[in-house]
Amino acid sequence: MSGSKAEIDRLKKRVELLETRVDNLMRNAGYDVVKPSSDASEEVIELLLTGRKIEAIKAYRRETGASLKDAKEYIESLHQR
Repeated sequence: MSGSKAEIDRLKKRVELLETRVDNLMRNAGYDVVKPSSDASEEVIELLLTGRKIEAIKAYRRETGASLKDAKEYIESLHQR
């Protein structure tokens, strides 16, 4: 079992490295890079990546019950990562 855990850990590190490289390539190509968060659903991330910030705020509020102010601050923090 410890061998499979070591392999999983190695693969996680490899994926993290590849994600960092893709993020750098996207930034260099002029694209915004949004880091997913455990609080943000795939829908929210997709809306943000496609430039639909207001819809991302609405979706986040619907999913979490956050206030408009909190949702706006959260979405803007994701956009800046």
